[in-house]
Amino acid sequence: MTSPNDDRRAAIDRAARAIFERRGYASVTVKSIAVAAGVGPSVLSSFYRNKAELFAAVMDLPFDPTSAIPRLVAPGLDGLGERLVRLALQAAQEEQLRDDVGVVGSLIPGAVTNTPGSVRAVWEYITGEVVDQVLLRAGIPDAKMRGALITSFLGGIVIARYGVVVEPLASASEDEVVALVGPTIQRLLDPTQPLSAPVAQ
Repeated sequence: MTSPNDDRRAAIDRAARAIFERRGYASVTVKSIAVAAGVGPSVLSSFYRNKAELFAAVMDLPFDPTSAIPRLVAPGLDGLGERLVRLALQAAQEEQLRDDVGVVGSLIPGAVTNTPGSVRAVWEYITGEVVDQVLLRAGIPDAKMRGALITSFLGGIVIARYGVVVEPLASASEDEVVALVGPTIQRLLDPTQPLSAPVAQ
């Protein structure tokens, strides 16, 4: 027999996953999840500290990517590109997410309008809660634009590797992908590198 607390948490988890899959991550509020679950926001906060923690739990991510921010930033800018690539590859290991990425691959070029909700939600979550925060903490200028470019690049790699199954990318080891893609991400992180090249006269 389950306790009332177990029932409340189960209701919160079901409501949260359904809303995230339907609406993505960025536009969802803790209050909207609490209302859908039939509980007050204070009840929800007794189980989860914030939306990011709730998301990582109900979407069955293999770990909470936000918890990786300190170790991503602490070593400094050197190697940060490789660390972000590895994080993206590891976050893509959740079974349902991998299945949805496969669906996205089958829908290309219509993927923009037909992207399964969990892929969109994870994309928005990684952008707002991880990449943007890493860039802000590292003091990198133009953090929003750089973050959008980095997340788009990493999202493309994940879809090509796990969705479309582009070879030899799909069969490459994690270390190989990190070594190949890391330098490109590192350039986007370099505050001395302009985001746009000067227009030729």
